[in-house]
Amino acid sequence: MSPCACGVNFTIYTPGFLHIQGKVVLKGFNGLIEDSEGIYLPYNSKEELEAIVREILTLPNAAEIKGSILKSIQKTYHVYSLLELANRITHHEVMTIIQETEFNSIFQPIYSLENDQLFAYESLLRDPLARISPGELFETAQKTGMQSMLDQKARQAAIKNRAGFVPSGIKSFINFLPSTIYNPEFCLRHTFEAVKRYQVNPADLVFEVVETEKIHDIDHLKNIFTVYKREGIGVALDDFGSGFATLDVLIKLAPNYVKIDRSKIDYCDQLIEKQQFLKQVVALCKELGIITLAEGIERKEELQYCKQIGISLAQGYYLGKPGNLPA
Repeated sequence: MSPCACGVNFTIYTPGFLHIQGKVVLKGFNGLIEDSEGIYLPYNSKEELEAIVREILTLPNAAEIKGSILKSIQKTYHVYSLLELANRITHHEVMTIIQETEFNSIFQPIYSLENDQLFAYESLLRDPLARISPGELFETAQKTGMQSMLDQKARQAAIKNRAGFVPSGIKSFINFLPSTIYNPEFCLRHTFEAVKRYQVNPADLVFEVVETEKIHDIDHLKNIFTVYKREGIGVALDDFGSGFATLDVLIKLAPNYVKIDRSKIDYCDQLIEKQQFLKQVVALCKELGIITLAEGIERKEELQYCKQIGISLAQGYYLGKPGNLPA
């Protein structure tokens, strides 16, 4: 998918045309029309379109073929890989939910271990009609190339839903996918507009990298962090220690917060290897001025150990489960 298509709605017109871009040899299709823009294949229903795409996917060069869905024969502006088109057709109902839904956020509390006070809430995306789980939403978005739209909507929902409910001074931690932000100056403008529209203090926001996506381009992520920080917004590295980020990455990115993954917190009061890792992270973060947060606290003993070694913040079911509204 081209970057310009990241926030563009996708429609299956019936009837319509499947446009195959460029010089591709296709045989045996009824009504095929060819011009300088490529090949146009007419269809009358979603099922017929799906069958056409499945057949083209059997071609030896299918991985190289790109196209789009059009209402009429016209110039194509947003082009997708054939596999992405197939996924968009198959999962069109979920795509419609992503495109048309005004999502909600629920809130999980984050507490300070220094004074045992509420410090923040993490905002978690939810479908207000409970038609689909967050996991299925993000999985389908990844398959269909809708991550940018869903990620943008999640950021805006988190900002809107905290307004009037979360007191000023209590921060909101909001997830974001760095790969969906091609150009932070352009892609984040909707987020910054939402901050102004709902009169949220930028200092009350912390945007955290969903680290399970892996960090492929340190310089790009650092640039995103710079733009957030310029707007007075904090940044965090999520799931630290889960296997992708290293202490070297932490040094290069210099986030305001680092959230230590549950896998390193589970029974940390008993396991020496985890204790060594945690102490190393705490020492480095103190040196760099980064605030540490322990994720997934489920036992009193874990909480006590994290507090003992100097971790500043904590969240987890032991402290509070996600809820519809802040307590």
